[in-house]
Amino acid sequence: MMKKISSFVDYFQQYHESVTDPEGYWAKIADTFQWHKKWDKVLDWNFTEPKIRWFDGAKLNITENIFERNLPTHKDKVALIWEPNDPKEPEKRITYGELFEKVCQFANALKKQGIKKGDRVAIYLPMVPELPVAMLACARIGAVHSIVFAGFSANSLADRINDSKCNMVITSDGLFRGSKNVHLKSIVDEALQMCDSVEHVVVLHRTGDQITMKEGRDIWWNDFIAGVSSVNTAEVMEAEDTLFILYTSGSTGKPKGVLHTTAGYMIFAQYTFLNVFQYNPGDIYWCTADIGWVTGHTYIVYGPLLSGATSIMFEGVPTYPDPGRFWEVVDKYKVNQFYTAPTAIRALIAQGDEWVRSKDLSSLKVLGSVGEPINEEAWRWYHDLVGKGKCPIVDTWWQTETGGILITPLAGITPTKPSFATLPLPGVQPVIVDNEGNVMEGNNIQGNLCIKFPWPGMIRTTYGDHERCRINYFSTYRGLYFTGDGAKRDEEGYYRILGRVDDVINVSGHRIGTAEVEDAINQHPKVVESAVVGYPHEIKGSGIYAYVTCDALSEEEAQSIDKEICDIVSRIIGPIAKPDKIQIVAGLPKTRSGKIMRRILRKIGEGDATSLGDTSTLLDPGVVDEIIRGAKVEVKR
Repeated sequence: MMKKISSFVDYFQQYHESVTDPEGYWAKIADTFQWHKKWDKVLDWNFTEPKIRWFDGAKLNITENIFERNLPTHKDKVALIWEPNDPKEPEKRITYGELFEKVCQFANALKKQGIKKGDRVAIYLPMVPELPVAMLACARIGAVHSIVFAGFSANSLADRINDSKCNMVITSDGLFRGSKNVHLKSIVDEALQMCDSVEHVVVLHRTGDQITMKEGRDIWWNDFIAGVSSVNTAEVMEAEDTLFILYTSGSTGKPKGVLHTTAGYMIFAQYTFLNVFQYNPGDIYWCTADIGWVTGHTYIVYGPLLSGATSIMFEGVPTYPDPGRFWEVVDKYKVNQFYTAPTAIRALIAQGDEWVRSKDLSSLKVLGSVGEPINEEAWRWYHDLVGKGKCPIVDTWWQTETGGILITPLAGITPTKPSFATLPLPGVQPVIVDNEGNVMEGNNIQGNLCIKFPWPGMIRTTYGDHERCRINYFSTYRGLYFTGDGAKRDEEGYYRILGRVDDVINVSGHRIGTAEVEDAINQHPKVVESAVVGYPHEIKGSGIYAYVTCDALSEEEAQSIDKEICDIVSRIIGPIAKPDKIQIVAGLPKTRSGKIMRRILRKIGEGDATSLGDTSTLLDPGVVDEIIRGAKVEVKR
């Protein structure tokens, strides 16, 4: 088993080794995994094309490293604890032996249906145990899973299916989320009217909703696996074979399919999980994310299961049936490591301290934060009230594209500082550059965060469009991976992440491309043009502020347009992208060449019009004053 970093001195020694001899460092870690064939070359890379290949020539299957490697000692150990949406419904505990059987059976059913190595399978499921079963079954046979968060609309689902040309969709009749029942199958039916690559739909029975099953295409999950053997030999994969595609919003309208490969991702997922959370055998670990996001991929499924850990899967929401639900679950299972988003923390702060105080949280050893920078007030509440001042907070920074955590404290090892992600993990080489791409040396500096050397879990390409990958991540600054985030490095060399510097808004830890939201808003028949920016939101971190110009509106239309715009965005992208504030404006601040000055709109949304810069060069400078007067926030002038 992989040896964890054990002290701050050990961290610095390993960090030094990882940057002076990266290939030797990662080869030593890779040796703890199970291989059909070892690699010919540890690393081959350049950031110009870009080309990144880790452990080239090696042959393996990631699920053998979850099951065959762990089963001799973990067969009867609980792999997953499933906590349902309704606390009155009984939980499920699935051992490694049981999970192995389910995965092998579903893998055989996929093969029987004609799914083979390299085929893409879309998974659009609630947070139920069948979700990891389906994704691991894909990995078992070499099919590529593309999981779509079950809060996305039919349009968003169709976009993702079409982009990756999926042969199959795995879904359920519906899902429970708090007091809501969402009809998933009808969303899939609507999406598939826009898709022509899907031949089969497997439908799980979860809510008992009345649904339509299309003959010859749709099959119930139980019928799909009926009579199928649970004896399966894993497909032998090349190190750089695709493991999964996961779509993320970019600064242009179309979501991009971030592609991760098998060996590097596997090694990085386990390495980061064990070291960041300092997981010990017997610990109960809980990441509250949805598996539809990368956090769920790496830190509910792959990282914990590769490590032989017990991982909790939670179907519900933090406030249902009451705001004490998180703490009730921690108390119920005696959770040791708890990993959640600042948005959830801020929402629970607003509900009052009693919900926390009334539960026994003494089992907690590590608290984690993910998805966006955590503000100091939330950090202190989390640390002092939830952790009783005894639990280190790992404030983790990473992205869908990075595959796993890059900058973070190591639990109980790195001295923490509120709202700082602190130091890079071994093997991760961050630099801060100015706008011209010059590397800024020393401490007490601020600029754009880049990484100058590959790490095993990083993005290889954007599916079907390598040029987009190059332009998005490797063209801005020569020889560097550009994260799209601003950062500062303080006097101690600690990193603080300052948020996006491109046109992407981090809403509750989820990246929403402004262009995507604008495209959706512009589909309203009365909308002429829109500009979307982020603004500070006390719960979500960043909210979505939409400035919209319209054709002449009647009084009645003016009353209803905000709701109609929100409905359109919900339908096209999903409820997560609904604007929090909509301001109908007579015009947008534009340069004489017609470019919208989003910088000005961003400042107004932030409530600060004291430093808008020179507006006299605008086509119509008067619109700025008008926008300030009508702003949906208080603006300082």
